[in-house]
Amino acid sequence: MEQKYETRRVVALMNGCEGDPKLPIGSIETRTLTAVPSPSKAMERLNVAIRDLKCNPPPLTSGILRLQVPIEEQIEAIEWLHAQHDNLPRCFFSGRRSRANGNGSNLLMDIGNGNGDTSFTHNLVGAAGVGSAVFFQQLHPFSYHDWRSIKRFLSAKCPLIRAYGAIRFDATANISPEWKAFGSFYFMVPKVEFDELEGSSMLAITIAWDNALSWTWDEAIHSLETTMQQIASVVVKLKKEASGEPILSKTHVPNKTHWDLAVKKALQEINTSSSQLVKVVLARSSRILTATNIDPIAWLACLQVEGEDAYQFCLQPPNGPAFVGNTPERLFHRKWLSISSEALAATRARGESSDLDLQIEHDLLSSPKDHLEFTVVRENIQNKLESVCDRVVVEPKKTVRKLRRIQHLYAQLSGNLRREDDEFEILSSLHPTPAVCGLPKEAARLFISETEMFDRGMYAGPVGWFGGGESEFAVGIRSALVEKDSGALVYAGTGIVEGSNPSSEWDELALKTSQCTKLLQLEVPKQSKVENLEIIY
Repeated sequence: MEQKYETRRVVALMNGCEGDPKLPIGSIETRTLTAVPSPSKAMERLNVAIRDLKCNPPPLTSGILRLQVPIEEQIEAIEWLHAQHDNLPRCFFSGRRSRANGNGSNLLMDIGNGNGDTSFTHNLVGAAGVGSAVFFQQLHPFSYHDWRSIKRFLSAKCPLIRAYGAIRFDATANISPEWKAFGSFYFMVPKVEFDELEGSSMLAITIAWDNALSWTWDEAIHSLETTMQQIASVVVKLKKEASGEPILSKTHVPNKTHWDLAVKKALQEINTSSSQLVKVVLARSSRILTATNIDPIAWLACLQVEGEDAYQFCLQPPNGPAFVGNTPERLFHRKWLSISSEALAATRARGESSDLDLQIEHDLLSSPKDHLEFTVVRENIQNKLESVCDRVVVEPKKTVRKLRRIQHLYAQLSGNLRREDDEFEILSSLHPTPAVCGLPKEAARLFISETEMFDRGMYAGPVGWFGGGESEFAVGIRSALVEKDSGALVYAGTGIVEGSNPSSEWDELALKTSQCTKLLQLEVPKQSKVENLEIIY
């Protein structure tokens, strides 16, 4: 039976990008209420707090206030979000859980009353949000003005007031219909947020208002009440297993013939003596049509199991599809002035036995073609960091990072920013990295825009969050766009350098998308005929 969705759209009317970033917000505050045993009790506590706030409104024309209730039980944020059905906008972000490679996210959070005095600390595992207290969106490329507009609502004293979102891979490219709801970038401070901590959880509400943006306290509190009426407090355990959704068809853009032509064209350009192009990353978009609608949150929960040492994310603006992913690649993590990034390039499958896995690892480490692809990425990121950091450390310089299905060459880079405003500089200079675009960046970007036949949208763009004293962004690869009645667009790319082979690169695309497609049941009746589509049996 086909699953039906009745999407309830919860839309904030305040776009923070329309304000003056030079004018400070009147108040930025977090209040922590007493702990409760369950989400339902947390809802009761917050509804009482909202009634109190209505009786005692703040005497300010602008501000942002977060009320948070600790829950004495660890409940998964992804399961809370799934319980909210299709309330929009919504977001989800979880850091890498595995510490096996020594490169997991350091998300130790100080949780207090917003005045610098902390009451306790916990590791934040993941955060899910519904509705937006304030959102940030424009059609023009993400700018310093936009970054300052976001930072205007954030404070180091309130570390869990964060803006979650994503930025397009190429903001100069035309936006295709499937990506229109996202604009050039889309960030949101959740109106209702569920934080999964190590050993506990937290439910929070955030109210933001600014009379100068025609969004008053009364309007903000009324909007919050409307959202709270739609929040479910009963959270059901997800099975996190393959959905059994029959795949009716799967079509690639480009198809194999056009892919071969594109790769040969890239190699011809790379091997031309007058060309500056050293590497270009070409991508593929695969449209998967299933018998029933794909539940993006349930799919993402399965991806959590598939990729333990990866970031999981979901971003779905009002009236738009869900952008979901399971990416192993960090763009950067900043805490105060400390910043870290990493180089991830070259791909091999995991071996079926430990001996075969080691053999594949050795082949990856000794391959001249893969060494070139990886070195281009590592040195480019190092140069970008050195332009804004006093000292950059690269350690390890080259090793193998093993994921569940694949393995990559890997290096970690860290340094200290000279000033906090360099965060915008490092974001705009690191993105896009040679791992998802190529080198030189502009030459590769132009080649992609002239060659690829689809809009990457937020695929391969920065996805993550800004906070007051801390920010973290991953690279939006291993991702998909899930849309009601339209199946999913699954994206993957591969780096083309001297020595690349079109068929081998095509096989690498299949390897990278396998973590998504294998969570669906790859079966259709053999008599099915769909013209111009690749049928999967």
